[in-house]
This record gives sequence, structure tokens and C-alpha cells, in this order.
Amino acid sequence: MDIRRIQDTDLENKKVLLRVDFNVAVENGKVKESFKIAAAKETLDYLLNKNCKVAMISHLGRPDGQVDPEFSLGQIVSDAQEILATHLEFVPDCVGGKVAEAVENMQGGALLLENVRFYAGDEANDAEFAKQLAENFDVFVQDAFSVSHRDQASVTGVAKVLPSCAGFRLLEEIHEMTIIKDHPIHPAVAIIGGAKIETKLPVIKFFEEKYDHILVGGKIANEALDQNIEFSDKVVLPIDFVDDRLDIGPETVAKFKEIIATAKTIAWNGPTGKFEDEKYAQSSNEILTAVIASGAFVLVGGGETLEILEKNNAMHEISFVSTGGGAMLDYLAGNRMPGIEALKD
Repeated sequence: MDIRRIQDTDLENKKVLLRVDFNVAVENGKVKESFKIAAAKETLDYLLNKNCKVAMISHLGRPDGQVDPEFSLGQIVSDAQEILATHLEFVPDCVGGKVAEAVENMQGGALLLENVRFYAGDEANDAEFAKQLAENFDVFVQDAFSVSHRDQASVTGVAKVLPSCAGFRLLEEIHEMTIIKDHPIHPAVAIIGGAKIETKLPVIKFFEEKYDHILVGGKIANEALDQNIEFSDKVVLPIDFVDDRLDIGPETVAKFKEIIATAKTIAWNGPTGKFEDEKYAQSSNEILTAVIASGAFVLVGGGETLEILEKNNAMHEISFVSTGGGAMLDYLAGNRMPGIEALKD
């Protein structure tokens, strides 16, 4: 896909609106997961080295178009500064005079604007709201792969108003996803877990066409069995469970591990049990160990799957960790990616 790239864009001394994804778990005012924030560092550093005035915009949670302190990005500023190793100034709005004043008075570092979803116009992709987001800036850089499947003001709307390009993280995500999607080295194995069979079914069908084995666990395995969904022989469903099907059983884990050991490419999205309860995290933990031991090229995505990696201190053991969950599924299933299409030449 030919899209406008940050390295090909005139950015020297520009005022840049940078779309990031800082939608992270926060507990008692502390960031519980640093991965998504760290993913923005390469692009931010590049822009600062170009003497840009940078304002980062993101959503956090689901405030439903209302101002809600529980979802304020102000609470993550201290942690984000440490993760990005850059001074950040928080602006308690994402449009209007407060933003204009903060951009004008910047003295190094970067701005972090308030939660864009405090305005209903973001998710509604309101054209006037997109213009308000854009009005204080010269260039829009989209670096949040995880929202690139959304048609929203802070993703696609601003890209229609300002000269726009893809940041380094977005470019890397597209590159790695394309390899997983179109050029996997065989044997290729997909591990699909979690919930919502309706969202996972299209990607399972995709993998049936391209991959050698699809290992299905989690709640979607229960749903597939209950609904008598028919798959090809490539799809391996559980043959035993723990308790009330809250985790896959030891025979299924053994079968999955046997297949994983043969893989040269592995794509993993979703836990295989109710992992938030340690009693039902065993299969996901065992599968993680097997995935790492396989020596395969491994791409992992999805918030819950990333939690498994973080709990096991295994982030650095995976070939590529995607910031996308739903975006990863949509990309692999061949669905529209409006946030990427908006950057095409």
C-alpha cells in the first residue's frame, strides 16, 4: 500500500498534530502498561529533532462524549514523560484557545492534549470537529495503528484537512502485518482466543486459506462448539476443558504445543482461557512458553494477549508485538482500514 511516509514529508519547524494511542490501563493514577506509550517514541523523537512543535492526541477509555476525570489523560503525564524521556506539558483541552496558546508558548518538549473522546464529534467523525482539531497545526502524523480501522475525526477527519503522513510505528505495523498476512513462512500457525466469535470468525476464515493450523481457545471456542460452526480440518478446537470451560484442558494444551513446535510463523491474538483468574491462566502461560521455544517468527496482538506477555516479562522474546487488537483482526481479515486509506497518495 502506497501511503505518505513521515520520512518523505517536509516537517522542519512545523506545528505537528501527532495521533498516538495512549489508551492504557491506569490504576491509582499510575500507568499499568507502558508498551503503547513507548511505541510512539521513535516518531516523537524524529519530530523533535526536526524542530517541530508537537502536540499528541489520543483517547482513553469510553467517556461517551462527556468530560470525565476518570478518563483524563492528565493522570498519565508523569508516567508518559518517563517512558518517552521527554518533557510533556498537559493541555486540558484538545481544541480551541487553550491549545493555540500552548502551541504558541512551547519551549521544548511536547504537548499532550486532553482526551479527544470528551467530544462526541470524534467518534461521530464530525467534519467541523476535525477542523477544530486541525486548526492550530501545519501537518498531521498518524502513528496509532490500533485505531486505524476507525473512521473518526482524530484518525481520518484531520487527515482530510491537513497534509498528513504515517509515523514510524504505523509503517512498521503495516510492514509486519503484511508479512503475516501475505508472506508467512510455512508451517504457519494461528492461535485465536478471547471472546466475541463474530469478530474473530472472519480472521479464522482468512487463516484457513493461508495457514496450516488454526488453534482456537478461549470463549470463542465455546461459542464455536455451542453453535456447531463448521471449519476445515486446519482448525483445531478444544477436546477437553477445565471446570466450566473456563480454560482449555491438558489434552488440548498438549495438542496445541505439539503443533506450535513445528511452526515457522505464528500469529497470536487472544488468551485461551479466562486468564485474569490465575487458576485459568495455565493454558495461556504454557502456550506462551511453547511459542517462545518454537523459534518461529511470532507476531502477537490484542490487549489481553499483551497482558499475558507483560505478566510473564516476555515482551522482548516476541518477534513483533502489535499495538492493535481489533485493528490487527480487521487488517488480517482484509477489512477496510480507513485510517490507513486516508494517508494514501
